[in-house]
Amino acid sequence: MINFKHATIKDTISSLKRGEKGIIGNFSVDQIPVKLQEMGCLPGNEVQLIQLAPFSDPLYLNINGNNLAIRRETAVLIEITKIV
Repeated sequence: MINFKHATIKDTISSLKRGEKGIIGNFSVDQIPVKLQEMGCLPGNEVQLIQLAPFSDPLYLNINGNNLAIRRETAVLIEITKIV
């Protein structure tokens, strides 16, 4: 029997829907390109999903006023806390 009582599902940038916002949480510095970190993709910064490209990849984001596109495979590595 599987115990789901202690299992938690983390939200990531890839789980955002168009227009939703979140605050960037934890991610592995080794897995995220330095260029994204230089453009503001850092813990504590706000992220908003602006638009999805055809076939849902890449994701067009606004991170602290910087607009950028990232691949879904990178977006799943960045944990967030959704802003309601």
